[in-house]
Amino acid sequence: MSAERNDQLTGHEYDGIREYDNPTPGWWHMIFFASIVFSAFYVLFWHFSPISWTIEDKWAAAKTRENAILFGTVGNLEGTEKDILRMKADPKFMAVGKSLFEGTCAQCHAVDGGGMPGTGVNLTDDHYKNAKKIEDLFLVITNGANAGAMPAQSQRFSQNERVLLAAYAASLRGTKPAAPKAPEGEVIPPWPTGPAPDASGAPLTPTSSGK
Repeated sequence: MSAERNDQLTGHEYDGIREYDNPTPGWWHMIFFASIVFSAFYVLFWHFSPISWTIEDKWAAAKTRENAILFGTVGNLEGTEKDILRMKADPKFMAVGKSLFEGTCAQCHAVDGGGMPGTGVNLTDDHYKNAKKIEDLFLVITNGANAGAMPAQSQRFSQNERVLLAAYAASLRGTKPAAPKAPEGEVIPPWPTGPAPDASGAPLTPTSSGK
């Protein structure tokens, strides 16, 4: 028995410990080769298959579900003075608009809307380059402006989200940013002070804030 075991020694010895030349178990080889085969299918599915999905796809689906809940009470919004003012008057929707703005627009317009040097204009003063009335904000967000310096957001945000962005951008006017950029464009009339009237001339009732 002793001679048989000595035949299996590799000849390596360290600190009195001798190494046996025992082969790797068969199950280990099976797992190793199975992982290689699995990785090939993994790469083909996640990088080349048209039926695979990404983290961005899952995020977009989650956002769609959330928007269905969020906008269920207001339906499809239009980029009109009426809808923009209605959203602007609702703190709940303005909180959503703020989140959208800070996640996308703040990199050019600053978190507080004061504008960034060389990029976005100051949204807090009375000077505007591409807007004469409040609904123009929706058009600028949707179609872009200044030869692409302000990129179009029609593919990035749904129409309802763009209405919220327009409403939030309008709400920044008259606020006091930390480091406001110098005025650009022309002074325009103030935004309407409340929800626009409906067809009958009666004021719209602002959407409930949920409180």
